[in-house]
Amino acid sequence: MNTMNLKKYFTRKLFEHLSETADELGLECYAVGGYVRDIFLQRPSKDIDIVVVGSGIEMAKAFSSKLKGAKLSVFKNFGTAQIKYRNQEIEFVGARKESYSHDSRKPVVENGTLEDDQNRRDFTINAMAVCLNKERFGELVDPFNGLKDLQERTLRTPSDPNITFSDDPLRMMRCIRFATQLNFYIDDDTFFALERNKERIRIISYERIIDELNKILLSKIPSKGFVDLERSGLLSIIFPELTALQGVETRNGYSHKDNFYHTLEVVDNIAKVSDNLWLRWAALLHDIGKPRTKRWDSRNGWTFHNHNFIGAKMIPDIFRKMKLPMNEKMKYVQKLVSLHMRPIIIADDIVTDSAVRRLLFEAGDDIDDLMMLCDADITSKNESRKQRFRDNFKLVRQKLKNLEEKDKIRNFQPPIDGLEIMKIFNLQPCRQIGELKSSIKDAILDGIIPNEHDAAFEFLLKKAEELGLKPADIIR
Repeated sequence: MNTMNLKKYFTRKLFEHLSETADELGLECYAVGGYVRDIFLQRPSKDIDIVVVGSGIEMAKAFSSKLKGAKLSVFKNFGTAQIKYRNQEIEFVGARKESYSHDSRKPVVENGTLEDDQNRRDFTINAMAVCLNKERFGELVDPFNGLKDLQERTLRTPSDPNITFSDDPLRMMRCIRFATQLNFYIDDDTFFALERNKERIRIISYERIIDELNKILLSKIPSKGFVDLERSGLLSIIFPELTALQGVETRNGYSHKDNFYHTLEVVDNIAKVSDNLWLRWAALLHDIGKPRTKRWDSRNGWTFHNHNFIGAKMIPDIFRKMKLPMNEKMKYVQKLVSLHMRPIIIADDIVTDSAVRRLLFEAGDDIDDLMMLCDADITSKNESRKQRFRDNFKLVRQKLKNLEEKDKIRNFQPPIDGLEIMKIFNLQPCRQIGELKSSIKDAILDGIIPNEHDAAFEFLLKKAEELGLKPADIIR
């Protein structure tokens, strides 16, 4: 038992009420887990976990009666309770010990001691407890040297990591997620246990897995987590499409880059400039089509033609399998993956108004995110080539700004729609209407006519005449 006193971190009225309630009921009461860990990491922590040696529900009910406006929720099946009070969540649970069957991560639960409860926790840094009873208020209980591991920035399990990960395989994802978020080193024995127990991850639902993956992606340096997932063998099980990017092949002295590590570099680049989760997903998936499009060309070397289009087609299946949202967020990622080569191709050639207009038209309101992704995708080791891209990117950005102000292309709809064309030429729905609409759109995007109704109308009449169409009498 560590006698370090932490009273100064528990001076709020809330903890005074917790202490009073526990003593009135004659129960041992402790703050545990993330709230205690984050005191030492000097990180804000909104949620508080409370372990009671006895009934957590009884403690929660008595405590909630002392707080005006507190909302109590009781979960009898789990033996837990939750109190929401002033934008804070306080979770109560009775100290317990657990045992698991091989095919489930749901434990058989029995009442236990504080030590039993600490022993069942995932990592030593999350197993520290601070006593809230008056006689020992502020005393740290740290039987597994979690404080030492915090100071050494090391992640390890309180008990045998093989048992910890086999019992609840989701802890393997949590291990890598914590190491990524906190920039901690995973203890060797703990990492070996990740490798040995990787197949156990198959009993975990993708809903649980994706929650941890999203947290890894939202970390400051996401690549750390994906490298650990790959090294442990977990990534090939949960995300084989991503590990398929790995490796370098050489033929006739020509090699392509390792697209897995390139992808992680792009994700890290995006993480420096945006906390948009779905932009980070777009970065992670931007080259996902490369393994399927990889070809050797004796004249040009290794090619990945149309990998952006193939990758975009893969997105719905990946999102569906991984239980990611199949709504506008998926479509946003799909759009960015599909378009991510366009600004690079423009920047690698003469930057024409027409090409920039078409890019702006297709990207719409996502143009800024697309440009951010493409900027992050410039990872060439050739500094002069990299600088040339960046210089041309500045030109593309300026043209985007100028043309948007001048032509109002972003998300534009042609000034003459299909219904008006049908009325002008007295037509029923047919292929020619689509052709005329496309010709107006192309003329505007190519700068042949301005984005205005009168100019579009005159152009329409000329185009229709080429197709043998004449206006109806009503508009002559």
